[in-house]
Amino acid sequence: MNDAPNTVLVCDDEEVLRALVRATLDDGAYRVIEAEDGDQSLELAREARPDLIVLDMMMPGRSGLDVLREVRSDPELAATPVVMLTARARVSDRDAALTAGADRYLAKPFSPLELISVVEELVDGHS
Repeated sequence: MNDAPNTVLVCDDEEVLRALVRATLDDGAYRVIEAEDGDQSLELAREARPDLIVLDMMMPGRSGLDVLREVRSDPELAATPVVMLTARARVSDRDAALTAGADRYLAKPFSPLELISVVEELVDGHS
């Protein structure tokens, strides 16, 4: 059994949101790394090979959907679970994210318990 914590990449341009996600997942089971724009998100995803990516839809540079499409087209990242966590709550936004390859879609404001549940499900199912 591997005792190293799973790595979660949190991609959001709002520091408060990144801090909230980090605090939600900071129980020793996860190592949280953070990106504040689309370009940094892709760079860190390729560098760190996270076990899961939490991705905002609207970020400077590349959008979350652009990042998601690039992750899905990269053979080394394509199987990485991705949770879209965004203020965009319209059905069309949700459908666009799921069509682009998101595993789950959570609208802000989100329930920390729901986020933990989704992360645990996706990380356990992926490892």
